[in-house]
Amino acid sequence: MTVRLRIALTILATGVLSALGVILTVALAFQRFEHESTYERANVFLGRVVAMYDDVLDLHDRNPAEFTAFLKSLLLFEADTQLYLLAADGRVLASTGRAQLAPDFKVALAPVREAAQAATGPRQMPYVMGDDPEHMNAGAVVAARALQRPLIRAAEPVAGYLYLVAQQPSRPGGRLALFRSQLAGPALAAVAAVIVLASALAAWIVAGVTRPLRVLSDEVAAASRDGFGPATGIAPAIHPPAAGGDEFAQLRGGFRDLLARLRAQWDTLRQLDHFRREGVSNLSHDLRTPLTATVACLETLERRWSADAGLADDRRLIEVALRNSRNAAQLVRSLGDLALLDEPEFKLHPTLLDVGEVLDDIALRFAERAAKQGVALHCEAGAPALAAVDIELFERAVANLVDNALKFTPAGGRITLAAAQQGGQVQVTVTDSGAGIAATDLEHLFARLYQGRERTAPATGEGGKGLGLAIVRRIAELHQGRLKVTSRVGDGTRVLLALPAAA
Repeated sequence: MTVRLRIALTILATGVLSALGVILTVALAFQRFEHESTYERANVFLGRVVAMYDDVLDLHDRNPAEFTAFLKSLLLFEADTQLYLLAADGRVLASTGRAQLAPDFKVALAPVREAAQAATGPRQMPYVMGDDPEHMNAGAVVAARALQRPLIRAAEPVAGYLYLVAQQPSRPGGRLALFRSQLAGPALAAVAAVIVLASALAAWIVAGVTRPLRVLSDEVAAASRDGFGPATGIAPAIHPPAAGGDEFAQLRGGFRDLLARLRAQWDTLRQLDHFRREGVSNLSHDLRTPLTATVACLETLERRWSADAGLADDRRLIEVALRNSRNAAQLVRSLGDLALLDEPEFKLHPTLLDVGEVLDDIALRFAERAAKQGVALHCEAGAPALAAVDIELFERAVANLVDNALKFTPAGGRITLAAAQQGGQVQVTVTDSGAGIAATDLEHLFARLYQGRERTAPATGEGGKGLGLAIVRRIAELHQGRLKVTSRVGDGTRVLLALPAAA
């Protein structure tokens, strides 16, 4: 979910909740207004009755039956109301309701007294809710007047109460229709208009606020997808982020300057890397000729002095010089090959073949050397394992692995070459029974010029150059493959070269 959508949904949810709050507030205000207006009307009505008839209790005492008819006549023009005459203790003496009440039926006196006090003194509540004797519901708007007899006893200042109950409308649908017609309809229309206006305003705000963020996201995606482009040789101008503008503008300017700085540094690194590879390649090419000439001269001297027993000491010096010259020539050749493989323009020339057959050829090539060292070199034949590989590079990689295994496998040991197809991969393994590799050296094994196994006595005196496995790893990367080494000191080493199998 994008930031724009989250902001829009948040604003929309806020608007909907606000609209619901407004509707609820309108409904509560309508109910309060209705109760207050009903209470005012009831108070005015009771005030007129008490002003006109100051002997209500005496009228009831003289003829209770006619008094009930008298009360009903007072309510001819007061719909949905009931009038009660109450004793001082809250007992119902007379009622206009249709319900037959028990002779000792009482209503709660607290609301009655509160309503009577509010009618003659300062009002503490906008309306009073009390008992409805006929329905005994949760409450109804009530009004009351305290009644006194002409002769007031000191202990009995209030002789009774005239109690008016404003009941809910007999048809609830009428109140709902009134609410809809007078308040809900216009309120809902106004709320809907506010929501539409707020949504349009929110969409405009979201689009305006997040537009720089969207542009910045597009620039980040483009930089991630396209990289930094080819080197131009000219560093882009770098300026500090502008102080003006909002946070998004400053973030965008800072990112652009950061990207320009990275491009400039990338160009510099690209040029340095190109200079390094070109320098290594040129150096390797220039050193091959003098080293080849040196090796040839040393070999000639070795042949000439081989028959002269008096030159044995000199011949041993020649052997040391010849061995080191050959190692130096091999190192120079490996450096040149690795520089060539690192070239971005280097392309493979893949050929579809059975890698098992290539392993057989490599085993035959190293058979004589393995026999001289007393090492059994074996190639396991299996089902054809087809892969598209560059033959020359693949042979170079496997030959480096076998050469490395021979250097560190003592006489009586064993080296096994195998190829098998598993799923979508062709797995080539070179396993030896040599001294193994320490766990601390495994993580650095593919680093260039790293010779971790020198601390383990090699089977031959040639040692390693530290570039063989680096070349193998680079060849595996060019073939979209991977290289894995498992080893333990004293238990030998197993190198796995996994390549994509032919489709």
